[in-house]
Amino acid sequence: MDIKTPKLAVNIGDLCIANPIMTASGTFGYGREYENFVDLSQIGAIVVKGISLQPRPGNPPPRIVETACGMLNAIGLENVGLDRFIQDKMPYLRQQNCCVIVNVLGDSIEEYCQLAEQLNDVEGVSGLELNISCPNVKKGGVAFGTNESMAHAVTNAVRKLTKLPLIVKLSPNVTDIGAIACAVEEGGADSVSLINTLIGMAISIKTRKPILANVIGGLSGPAIKPIALRMVYQTADRVKIPIIGIGGISTWQDAVEFLLAGATAIQVGTANFVNPKAVEEIRQGLTEYLVEQKMESIKELTGAAKR
Repeated sequence: MDIKTPKLAVNIGDLCIANPIMTASGTFGYGREYENFVDLSQIGAIVVKGISLQPRPGNPPPRIVETACGMLNAIGLENVGLDRFIQDKMPYLRQQNCCVIVNVLGDSIEEYCQLAEQLNDVEGVSGLELNISCPNVKKGGVAFGTNESMAHAVTNAVRKLTKLPLIVKLSPNVTDIGAIACAVEEGGADSVSLINTLIGMAISIKTRKPILANVIGGLSGPAIKPIALRMVYQTADRVKIPIIGIGGISTWQDAVEFLLAGATAIQVGTANFVNPKAVEEIRQGLTEYLVEQKMESIKELTGAAKR
């Protein structure tokens, strides 16, 4: 084999993606927003902005604030809704020769199931990512992802209704993320992606009030990378399904760390706002690193820090 062209392809369940670099939901729009910056066909998979059954307006502004080494967001899951996504967004994405993962969100198990059923036969949809950091309105607003039984229940319900590769995105705002990962694996998930944002806030010393209209928001960016890396490392000991690492990945070096910790693939999030070419630069950097290390496949990196 020509060592100058290492293999970057990885498998997420039955889905084979050309390279392990994915975009994180909510940071790459619906893909078209970045067409002038990167070749979308060169991204392993585009994970689109979270989609709900009905359009959501999101929270009132201000809903983004910079922090040291990151940002807080309280967008409120604003999106165009399922029907408009299928009609207005998917035709463009189908033309890009790339894998499309649809991040879905709901306030009840029934809503997740309806989304999965309706996306099953949509041409161009390569897989689903369940955002289980959403509140279950039927259980008093407790997030699906903070309770093992609820995480299992929503995963299992969706699994019965779709043959699409199923990724479950885990919340870090729990005592034991490994236990949640085990629950969704048992429920039928093909993969877990972690971590979602940490809960935080910012206060203005001028107004003496919270800066975000929603008061609290999700912290992302380099500030959370050590926490995310630790959680990936620990979760890799608990599940057999592939892990997709997320949290503060800005460079190819960051990506290598997550792979070494046990991730099969990674998602790039906040870095897209700072450097729209981040995913392209990370792919190139990973390729050069494998050549330098005389490795034939990216898969050699996964979990190597444990061996």
